[in-house]
Formats: sequence, C-alpha cells, structure tokens
Amino acid sequence: MSKRTLVIFAAVFSLGMIFSVLALAQSPDAQSSAGASDDQGTKRYRVGPGDILDVRVFGQPDLNSTVEIDEDGNVSSLPFIEDPIPAKCRNEKEIQKSITEAYSKYLIKPRVSVRITERRSRPPAVVFGAVRSAARFQMMRRVRLHELLASAGGITSNASGTIQILHTEKELCVEEGDVVQTVTASLSDKSAGISAPQKSPDTAGADIGQLQVYQIANLKNGLGNDNPFIRPGDIVIVTEGEPIFVTGAVVAARQVILKDGMTLGQAIAMSGGATRQAKTNEVHIYRKQEGKIGSQDLKFDFEAIKKGKMTDVLLQPYDIIEVPQIGTFAPRNLADFFLNTIKGTVGYLPQMIIY
Repeated sequence: MSKRTLVIFAAVFSLGMIFSVLALAQSPDAQSSAGASDDQGTKRYRVGPGDILDVRVFGQPDLNSTVEIDEDGNVSSLPFIEDPIPAKCRNEKEIQKSITEAYSKYLIKPRVSVRITERRSRPPAVVFGAVRSAARFQMMRRVRLHELLASAGGITSNASGTIQILHTEKELCVEEGDVVQTVTASLSDKSAGISAPQKSPDTAGADIGQLQVYQIANLKNGLGNDNPFIRPGDIVIVTEGEPIFVTGAVVAARQVILKDGMTLGQAIAMSGGATRQAKTNEVHIYRKQEGKIGSQDLKFDFEAIKKGKMTDVLLQPYDIIEVPQIGTFAPRNLADFFLNTIKGTVGYLPQMIIY
C-alpha cells in the first residue's frame, strides 16, 4: 500500500468520525436525561439558597406559608418570626425543629411540618464524551464520580484513559468528613506515587474554572483520590481517544483508538502482531505534521525494540503505522516456498503409491 493511499484512507476516516460525532450530539439519546438515580437520597437533601419550603403549623392556618431560602441561606419570611432561621445545609427535620422552637414563644407545644417543594439551589452535573449515554444528574445528594459514570451507562472502549472535571459552582455544603478523606487520600496517593487534586473547606471554590484530570485506571482500582465527590454544576468529560491506523504485514490491519501512553509495540500487538513476512527492522510511522496527516515519515527498528535494545515509541493521534513486507525473493520467502513444496510432495506420495 502506497503512502498516498494511506494518507487518503486516514483523511476519509477522520471526516467520517467528525460527522458521526456531530450526528450523535444532535440525537435524542445524547440530550440531557435524568435517570431513576435522580430521586435517590431526597431524605438526605440539604437545602440551599433558592429552595422552596412548605411550612405548616397544625391548628394555625394563618401561619401556613410557602417560603424561599434567601441568598444568605436563611428562612426570613415566616409570619410573626422576626429573626431569620438558619437553613443552609440543613435538612427538613433540622429546619422543622428550629421553626418549632421559634413558634414556641407564641404557641403552646406547636406542631410544625416542613417539606421541600422545589429544589433550585443545585444545578445538575453533566457527563458526556466516551460514555454510552450523555446524561444530566440532578444533585439530590452527594455522589461520587463512579456513580455519575454509571448513570451515563458506563465508559466505552473509545475512552483515552482520562476524565476531566470542570467545576462551575462553589461546593455548597462542605462536610467535616471531607477533611479526613482528603488527608487519607493524600497519604495513599503519596505511597502509590499518584498526584491528584486536593481540596479543603478553606479553599472551597478556589478551583472554579480549573480543569482537573483523573485516571480511569486509578478509578477502577479504587486508588487514592481518583473517585471524588461531584459538585452541582460540574461538567464531567470522559475524553475520547483519537484514532491511529496499523497496516501492512500484520495479522489484522485495523484502526486502533489511542490510549494514554500507547506505544508502537502495543499497537502492533493489538493488530495480531507482525506476520512472518514482515520487515520488522524498518517500520514506518507516517505522522501528522502542520495539520497534514501522514506528512512526516519516521522509521523505527521494531526488531530492536522487541529485544529491548531501543525504547518503544510513544504514538500520537492519527499516526499511520505501516509494517512493510519483505521482497518475494528474500531468503525467508524462498525458504518458506521450498519448505511448503516439500511438505506438499510428502503428503502426495502415499496417494501415488496406493494408486
């Protein structure tokens, strides 16, 4: 296969991938979806500014009211209650207890009920990229990264190996347990040689707009801090790997999705390995340069790489790997020809004797 043919093949495939991604982004399946997991944990929901509460005082219909948590996180519009009642990061029962105490100044043993009717304080988290179904996750409770990915159907084989998280909102309710978790994760990360983003209540919100990167391999293995809590409004991107192409004298020429840290040896192995007729001491990588696919021709001695005499080559997006084939009259081909001829003759002799 000529170099020109390889370049044309790669360019056509790349255009096809672009149109496929555009079509997927506009399809109904890729639009926001809220799964059954959105309704989980409502009893553990902690209110925030903008949430709506239905407050009822039994036997006192004039005191029943629908109130909105103000921007300071307080309930400040209850009948006859002058002092604001703290509500931010508290649940229904905790707010109910405070309102009951407030009305105890005017009523004998008041019976108060508090119910959250609208949850407006937390925008949904969004996950897309190399997942089976892009999804929106309504933040009724605290969830970790692995749970958000599960709501999107899991990670596909097109994932490159990293997950990017962009925080768009300050964390509303920082819990005390997060400090212990952060210290524990930091210690385990140091012992495993892993570097992961850290946070503390003092710096909550300082990382808004910063892109944090996590390793899928560490998430699957449960290592360190690579399974963080997801905040409301988070944008989670499971990065998709770019294609590379393996052609020539391999068992199965194919397109391979580039994973983080993938090498020449791994790509050839994923294609079934080099055939006996491969010229492995002169493998070509046609690399993208200045926006042109396959414009740079690099040669590597794959035989030396296999023997550990050379460092394996890190691949880049849109690399075209060509394993050339030895000539027809090369000693190896001639030896195979004569060996196959002898085997065929030996197998045919018994039939001639019987005849």
